Amino acid sequence: MKKLLVYLKGYRKECVLAPAFKMLEALFELFIPLVVASIIDNGIGKNDSNHVIKMCLIMVALGAIGLTCTLFAQYFSARAACGFSAKVRHSLFAHITSLSYTEIDTLGTSSLINRMTNDTNQVQTGINLTLRLFMRSPVIVFGALIMAIVVDPSFKVSGIFIITILLLSLVVFGIMLITIPLYKKVQARLDTTLLSTRENLSGVRVIRAFSLESKEKSKFHQKTSALNKAQILVGRISALMNPLTFVIVNLSICFLIHKGALQVDKGNLTQGQVIALYNYMSQILIELVKLANLIITITKALASAKRIEDVFEIKSSHEIEDFKSEQKNDYAVEFKNVTLKYKGAGEPSLENIDFSVSKGETVGIIGGTGSGKSSLVNMISRFYDAESGEVIVNGRDVKSYDFDTLREKIGVVPQKAVLFKGTIRENMKWGDQNATDEEIIKAIETAQAKDVLLSKEGGLDHQIEEGGKNLSGGQRQRFTIARALVGKPEILILDDSSSALDYATDAKLRKAIANLDYTPTVFIVSQRTASIAHADKIIVLDDGKIVGIGKHNELLESCDVYSEIYNSQFKKEGM
Repeated sequence: MKKLLVYLKGYRKECVLAPAFKMLEALFELFIPLVVASIIDNGIGKNDSNHVIKMCLIMVALGAIGLTCTLFAQYFSARAACGFSAKVRHSLFAHITSLSYTEIDTLGTSSLINRMTNDTNQVQTGINLTLRLFMRSPVIVFGALIMAIVVDPSFKVSGIFIITILLLSLVVFGIMLITIPLYKKVQARLDTTLLSTRENLSGVRVIRAFSLESKEKSKFHQKTSALNKAQILVGRISALMNPLTFVIVNLSICFLIHKGALQVDKGNLTQGQVIALYNYMSQILIELVKLANLIITITKALASAKRIEDVFEIKSSHEIEDFKSEQKNDYAVEFKNVTLKYKGAGEPSLENIDFSVSKGETVGIIGGTGSGKSSLVNMISRFYDAESGEVIVNGRDVKSYDFDTLREKIGVVPQKAVLFKGTIRENMKWGDQNATDEEIIKAIETAQAKDVLLSKEGGLDHQIEEGGKNLSGGQRQRFTIARALVGKPEILILDDSSSALDYATDAKLRKAIANLDYTPTVFIVSQRTASIAHADKIIVLDDGKIVGIGKHNELLESCDVYSEIYNSQFKKEGM
């Protein structure tokens, strides 16, 4: 939690004023039992109605001042807590986006979403209640103890307060120490449940296609049952706090009234003083119930804060190295004996990758499923770092580029076509924020999506739903290609991005890219030999190794893997 408190720096005034106003309210509240005692002893006891009216007006004034202090405290605590959570979310989001694919893969998307939403809300609630109650409750408890001693300095009755507070502290802090690790387990199981929910909702069509609804329901039930059991366990332990505090305080009240009555009978205390002591004990009861609930909330908040801190403590494996010297050559991209091994994997995904690509060349990358095609092109944009070897872009190691400069040079069209909620224009401007409508339309035309644009009401102002749900798979792919082309990248990476296109549209797309008024270096990852047969250079991968480099005709003669892929498709495609 300490590391997160830095986000409260801009709210120092609120963090001081909120508990200060609460302490003022508590102090005014502590005087009320004395006023009540005065009403009983000096007003009712002496039949002085004027004194009763005077004390009642003082009590109303104390209540009004206390209410005003409470409103100010609520305002300042809410302002600080909401501002804190907003800063944490912004910083957490920025930190997550700075992480490499390796760290994100390790943490898991569902867990990151849970930490940015649920955990941050838990911490926000904890800070809000802490600022409002954490100072007030001790002030009331120890203030009531001091006032009880003032009323009964002989400790014949007020001594009960000391024993009561010690017993209550033992209960409250004992339960807190037991529940903190249990709340951490609850949050971890919530991550697992969220992951299962996310997978089932995103893959609902696949589940139905294979009639696996019953199996997935059973798996989901197991995860929710485990979460439920963890919540019930920690809930039962936390639920002991209120009844135990009530039992201890109520027994103390019974003992106090008994002892107080004996002292009144002996003439050591007045009736008003006993009533004041009873009121102070009631105040302690109410405040400790509040404190007990606050402790539960703080316990949850501390568990959530630790999970957020764990994300902040993860440093990106992408460190920018010092720029040494640029190698003067005509190569756009070079791989020098590169090996890539994913974190936690037993074997490298890519091994001893060595090739160079001249500026303006079109490179095809082909191979079987899992051969490392996407892993290879992801290293150009530095989504993953090589375990050994060098990846060089324009004569400079990618590790020496800052990310903005590197990725401005590269346009990536990923395997999964992802569009965001908003207009077509807004989505296209991800490629270049300053692009004009003419440049956007030209990029859309190159991507063979102009007919789609013309068919949509509003043209560039047509609203795309979340994930592009109101577009077909082929339309989404064409718009993602257009988005990359808007930025006029020096290097264009098409990672199996035309798989949903028919062969005619795919051929038109390749021809349009080849006829661009600038000459990007193009990498085409594909399962189709037809999509890369025209390439200046084809790289064939098999089990993470290069087994062939050359042109289409050369590889048919020299590379068994390529000729096998070609022949298997030739029969289907009639090439």
